[in-house]
Amino acid sequence: MWTLDRDASVPAWRPEAVSPVHVLAFSTRQGGLSEPPFDTLNLGLSAGDRPDAVAGNRRRLLEGLALERAGLVTAGQVHGATVRPVTGPGHQPSCDALLTRTPGLVLAVSTADCMSLLYSAPGAVAAVHAGWRGAAAGLPAAALRALREAAGVESRAVRVALGPCARACCYEVGPEVAALFPAAAVSRAEGAVRLDLPAVARLQLLEEGLPPGAFEDTGDCTICGRDWYFSHRRDAGRTGRHWGIAALRA
Repeated sequence: MWTLDRDASVPAWRPEAVSPVHVLAFSTRQGGLSEPPFDTLNLGLSAGDRPDAVAGNRRRLLEGLALERAGLVTAGQVHGATVRPVTGPGHQPSCDALLTRTPGLVLAVSTADCMSLLYSAPGAVAAVHAGWRGAAAGLPAAALRALREAAGVESRAVRVALGPCARACCYEVGPEVAALFPAAAVSRAEGAVRLDLPAVARLQLLEEGLPPGAFEDTGDCTICGRDWYFSHRRDAGRTGRHWGIAALRA
């Protein structure tokens, strides 16, 4: 089970049970230094916020998670399906998933409606950014295959957490987008077509052999959760970014 620590100085979603091996978290928009419309914990340098505010926000979040910024790995996301194994810190261009077996590295993917997924297995973690394009390209399943190979484990040894994202309650898409996904992940109400991104991920991962009990889901929607989350769609692109974080303890 995952919980949102609303009373922390930097609130974040964390697993209830503290792992001796993995550090996993999803940030919110609360607890930072940024001014509107990036208030307050914007973690994205490309959003248009002041760089010093973003640096301070990143420092606050990582310190709250007892993680070292020197180990930070970020992804130059392109809405694709590339999974990048990493062995050292720094920015990784043109990829939407990071994977490591190196303790002390902090994998971070950025979202503001897209889905972040955190994978954990014995001796390995992965952080994934998947909007509808990445999901349609099969990124959730590709990340599971890459993690299995890197860690030398079967799917039953892997757990996957789904972060706050645009969900079926609010996420309207066109018929051309809906046609890319299984009917079980698409709904229609009041003339609108809506996509369930977490359902897409679950279906792909189940087909790859992930047990049904290996999923954990925060359940929150970024579009309707205005007080807690940034939303690119709701805020017409002028908004901040969250992080999904995965690390192996040093």
